[in-house]
Amino acid sequence: MSRKYKFKNPTAAYFVSFATVFWIDVFTRQDYFSILEESITHCRKEKGIEVFAYCFMPSHVHLVFRSKHEDPSGLLRDFKGFTARKIIKAIEGNQQESRKEWLLWMFERAGKKNSNVSKNQLWQQHNKPIELWSGKVIKQKIDYIHMNPVEQGFVTNPIDWKYSSARNYADDETILKIDNEGMNLGIM
Repeated sequence: MSRKYKFKNPTAAYFVSFATVFWIDVFTRQDYFSILEESITHCRKEKGIEVFAYCFMPSHVHLVFRSKHEDPSGLLRDFKGFTARKIIKAIEGNQQESRKEWLLWMFERAGKKNSNVSKNQLWQQHNKPIELWSGKVIKQKIDYIHMNPVEQGFVTNPIDWKYSSARNYADDETILKIDNEGMNLGIM
């Protein structure tokens, strides 16, 4: 992994993106999106994550976050590990999942290619963290996150994507709370 993409400053806010193996559209059902939502809520209460922006897409996740406990790498590792186990279990138990066998086969296939994985792998290993060092960069990354569903052709207005903090910035916290709407990042 390049030095460019490492968590160097434990107190900084970071922009990260991480995708499912083979960019598989896993998040096509409410149950799977809910696991991500519940995991963020849990990490806020138990692990000290501050989320300033987010977007959950069918095959990937974008976050602008900070670790209150000054361990962004460990926090993200735990989040990805927990969500992977929970989502795979949800797929295994979902009798209505028409792609169940194929999804599990693909996760197993990815796991076999990775010596760090015992069986199944849901997430690609890299996160490409980018430290956010100025208000201009923070705004750029948040705008990128919010425009992602528009660029992918899912919606025409960013606030119409259910799992995006674009809604929060329009005063709608019905899905997932964000922390101080960027106030601690110096963009307000």
